[in-house]
Amino acid sequence: MDRNTDRSIVITGARANNLRDVSLTVPKGRITVFTGVSGSGKSSIVFDTIAVESQRQLNETFTWFIRNRLPKYERPHADVIDDLSVAIVVDQKPLGGNARSTVGTMTDIWSVIRVLFSRCGTPSAGPATSYSFNDPSGMCPECDGVGRTVRLDIDRAIDVTKSLNEGALLLPGLSMGSWEWQLYAGSGRFDNDKPLAEFTEEELQLLLYGSGFTVRLELKSASADMRFEGIADRFTRLFLKRDTESLSERRREAARRFTTEAVCASCGGARLNAAALATRIDGLSVADYGRMEVADLVGVLAGIDDPVAGPIASAARERLERLVGIGLGYLSLDRETTTLSGGEGQRLKMVRHLGSSLTGLTFIFDEPSVGLHPRDVSRLNDLLVRLRDRGNTVIVVEHDPDVMAVADHIVDMGPRAGTDGGHVVFEGPVDRLREANTLTGRCLRHRTALKETFRSPTGWLPVTGAALHNLKGVDVTFPEGVLTVVTGVAGSGKSTLVSRVFTAAYPDAVVIDQGAITASSRSTPASYLGALDSIRKVFARENGVDPGLFSFNSSGACGHCSGRGIIFTDLAFMDPVTTTCQVCEGRRFHDDVLKHRVGGASIVDVLEMTAARAAELFDDRALLRKLRTLDDVGLTYLTLGQPLSTLSGGERQRIKLATRLHRTGSVYVLDEPTTGLHMADTGTLVDLLDRLVDAGNSVICVEHNLEVLKRADWVVDLGPEGGRNGGELVFEGTPAALLDHRTSFTAEYLRRDLGLERPGAGT
Repeated sequence: MDRNTDRSIVITGARANNLRDVSLTVPKGRITVFTGVSGSGKSSIVFDTIAVESQRQLNETFTWFIRNRLPKYERPHADVIDDLSVAIVVDQKPLGGNARSTVGTMTDIWSVIRVLFSRCGTPSAGPATSYSFNDPSGMCPECDGVGRTVRLDIDRAIDVTKSLNEGALLLPGLSMGSWEWQLYAGSGRFDNDKPLAEFTEEELQLLLYGSGFTVRLELKSASADMRFEGIADRFTRLFLKRDTESLSERRREAARRFTTEAVCASCGGARLNAAALATRIDGLSVADYGRMEVADLVGVLAGIDDPVAGPIASAARERLERLVGIGLGYLSLDRETTTLSGGEGQRLKMVRHLGSSLTGLTFIFDEPSVGLHPRDVSRLNDLLVRLRDRGNTVIVVEHDPDVMAVADHIVDMGPRAGTDGGHVVFEGPVDRLREANTLTGRCLRHRTALKETFRSPTGWLPVTGAALHNLKGVDVTFPEGVLTVVTGVAGSGKSTLVSRVFTAAYPDAVVIDQGAITASSRSTPASYLGALDSIRKVFARENGVDPGLFSFNSSGACGHCSGRGIIFTDLAFMDPVTTTCQVCEGRRFHDDVLKHRVGGASIVDVLEMTAARAAELFDDRALLRKLRTLDDVGLTYLTLGQPLSTLSGGERQRIKLATRLHRTGSVYVLDEPTTGLHMADTGTLVDLLDRLVDAGNSVICVEHNLEVLKRADWVVDLGPEGGRNGGELVFEGTPAALLDHRTSFTAEYLRRDLGLERPGAGT
């Protein structure tokens, strides 16, 4: 097959982020893997250069009217980017959506199922929209198609032992003296000194649900007539009459504190009204289809041979088989997308493109092996090969050696990270990379042995009868004082057991996940760690000025760019332009700040330093301890002033870990901490976990990486498969004992990694 092998994407002088005038060619019609340590420049060349320019030029082919409604992309920093094809980017960004977004709606398979029931189900509820929980004609009227009801718990909302003047109203915004509180205390309808327990039924109903009149409020600057609204109705309107995922974290927390949530009693969680749920095909309702595992639903649809229903069922089955083919057969169509892991979300995005007959595209993947057990990586590789063999170019940012093994071409970035990276240190086939004197090459040649001695537990943390989601009454004991790895194939129940059941049983555990960091767009590693305030105080003390002068959010900010360092210009229909502020030259501070120095360095110089370099400048012990935590978690390459919004999921997890180090006697729970880590960095991470354990802590990791498993003291293996065929305890014990297990997929791949079993030998 002609794969356009005589053509290549040509890049000359790429300078995005830390790239050092990189020039290279990426062969078309091939699988090219970009690798290198975190911060070496992989994403800068793949996403910030190739992908951005492809999407920017594609947008230019549309009319001005359409372009104004498309995402805006800036021209990347490069001299030449030539011979591009249309890029399809499949990244790890959360799928987003809300409580109404499911696997079925996200993949459009639910639309086909709705058509099937509207045409062939009996008794029919009407057109396809009558089976949509996002349409008024199909949604359950009780829960509005969400499947669960959230109601205000009155007992949590008020303290009946107190009066209005004593703070009986406990809901957000109703603190004594606030204008909202005056709406009730100043209404003249209540005795403000009478405990609510002594209110008549009419008075209590008025306080909770009253309406129909106004109350004159005396505000600071004026008086106003405000419409009276009972505290229960007010809370429902502000907090519950919308999807809670759209609320701020503060409002969501308020909703959790004062509400009770339950499966909708009317629809039983199926989201649909009675007419839609009454329709049957071969005895099964549309809700039964939604609850069924995808792999099982394929078999049900294969049994439909009606002349009308057959072609529709066949179309749905074809799409479902793609889900099974990439290892997601354990999911159900009614699974909310907000509950999916990053790896599951990325594979769902892939499904959208598997049925396309378009060729000549460039598919760009961001670490697609994330969340995959070694057993499942082969399925991913099959997908990459299929995309290539259909005439497409496949570019993958990846650390997994098994994914590198199927690449036609490897580009290794480095040699290190940050200012020590940004160069291409190797180009060529993977066999030559194994012989190369690069960090990646040396890691590929090195095989870590299973450690010989294991720590003894200091105690046990039992979990009994775990039955959430697909867990089948699992009884397991987690050892204290050791490093425990919880593993198993995708969908086996690992995250449910650890992140949901274990943390609910032991709420004092320190949970460190890959979720977004709650911080402003101006936040930096230094501010998140609490080191920036200390740095400002040192500058203020040394120079005899106010600490606010050294903040680009306060008096020290450049007045022209408001402390951003850049000027963003929206040119409406044209591509946006971001320019460096000409007044402060991107430094974010006004000139008067820069003359104040510590050890010869200005505040701008410090923010451009790594933590290790900054530690040489200061002697404040508390500050030095905070700075060293970045090195402890392997983020040596981050500068103190880098925006947190630019961090990957793995980097976010490690910077969260940095803020929680140096505790003793804690239980740490980590969710795949090796995400985004190069093989060389994985060893550094395990060294850190070992130090946490040696300091008296217990560490529990949900992890697939065999390098971590080989250095663990205890392994909990779930399976044997995913979904309905998972949720069982396959093994618990030391890694050495796991080697002898004959049915565990984890044991099989551990033996292969150690050279004890040849690939394909089976169990």
